[in-house]
Amino acid sequence: MNVYVLLAAAIAVEVTGTVSLKYTDGFTKLLPSALVIVSYGTAFYLMSRILKLGMPVGVVYAIWSAAGVALVALIGTLFLGERMNPTMILGLILVISGVVLLELGGEH
Repeated sequence: MNVYVLLAAAIAVEVTGTVSLKYTDGFTKLLPSALVIVSYGTAFYLMSRILKLGMPVGVVYAIWSAAGVALVALIGTLFLGERMNPTMILGLILVISGVVLLELGGEH
């Protein structure tokens, strides 16, 4: 399987878990709490598969974390009533730019 497909899946389940944290009420609500645990477990399993396929750990983690940050911020802004200001947008652009540079400089 393509490492980028696995990475996209890992990012999607990690973002699902992170957004679900908002609804756990300190891990007192069973369903969102279970979703967080299953999502993070699945994300780390998928990342281990990606690493086994030979993608460098620094590149995997950079893409995974930056995409997760950007997506969670976007979901928070669009669906959870959280605010985004120009400084935050610039920060996201810088994080994503850094990941692109890591990917361009990586050996594949």
